Amino acid sequence: MTEAQRPVPAPDELSAPFWEAAARHVLTVARCSRCAAFTLPPDQTCPHCHSTDPEFAFEPVSGRGTVRSWTVMRQSFLPGFADDLPFVLVDVELAEQEGLRVIGRLLDGPGAPVRVGASVEAAFEDVAPGVAVPAFVLGGKGRGEEGA
Repeated sequence: MTEAQRPVPAPDELSAPFWEAAARHVLTVARCSRCAAFTLPPDQTCPHCHSTDPEFAFEPVSGRGTVRSWTVMRQSFLPGFADDLPFVLVDVELAEQEGLRVIGRLLDGPGAPVRVGASVEAAFEDVAPGVAVPAFVLGGKGRGEEGA
């Protein structure tokens, strides 16, 4: 029996720069050229200044943030995750801007001492050749200590 493979991102024109940077293990966020606010994911209109021509540009961010919420996933709703159960998903507010949030897997595992307010840092999961998705680790165990 063949194991189901994890789904991989299908970038579109707007999200391609994000996924290209993620493949290099760099977390980027779209910044509006009109008001300079970050937004993730970008859309046709800036949610901050409501410009219909935001000309978003993806910029690298620190990847540091704070856990706003978290949950333990005990059931696989998508193919390819069954072998990873249980795993923790965290809702993280990035340090660059109040309200700038991203959801990702906590790579420390389900037994990690995660709590609301915990500091996390971006890390990446390589899910296919040339494809990585953002994830998080508690404290400073991410990119900074790996020499990236």
